[in-house]
Amino acid sequence: MSTRYLGIATTASVAAAQEHYGSAAQWERIGARGHADETGQSQRLGPSETAFIRARDGFYLASVSETGWPYVQYRGGPAGFLTTVDASTLGFADFRGNRQYITTGNVRANDRVSLFLMDYAHRQRLKIFGHMRIIDATDDPVLAKKLTVPDYPARVERLVLIAVEAFDWNCPQHITPRFTQAELERWRIQPK
Repeated sequence: MSTRYLGIATTASVAAAQEHYGSAAQWERIGARGHADETGQSQRLGPSETAFIRARDGFYLASVSETGWPYVQYRGGPAGFLTTVDASTLGFADFRGNRQYITTGNVRANDRVSLFLMDYAHRQRLKIFGHMRIIDATDDPVLAKKLTVPDYPARVERLVLIAVEAFDWNCPQHITPRFTQAELERWRIQPK
């Protein structure tokens, strides 16, 4: 686990749980215990993270309401709809959906979000902490053009930018391999 990611995730309550269950020394050796200063240097996405993100056709996005309740939703689209704008910023065109606007409302009060990206077939996952900003698509046509996926039949309502604070590649333990229809077709053994 990256020290910046763990530093943000490790609150006093988390440290107490680590102590209680016997893993405190393990995380102490890594040097990631304590509270991270979010005004410090954000982690920058590298080529491995950029390629992984580009290959995803969906991810889970968590926000927190003003009453403290977490909210998680799935965001989907064609592979590459979530993209790296630069080494510390992600972006995507937000398509019209069920019109609840729960994440949109949550982010107006608290811009902190967490993304969870999965590759079930290869048993990989990438977790990201960030600060999310929402822009009406009509307010920035240049960004809208950059984030809109050509030929995808969905109405773009908003543009989303996420300033990456930290990320972590998580272990593959307990990930059950699952395959999309496209993966099965690509890997299918052709008869001779």
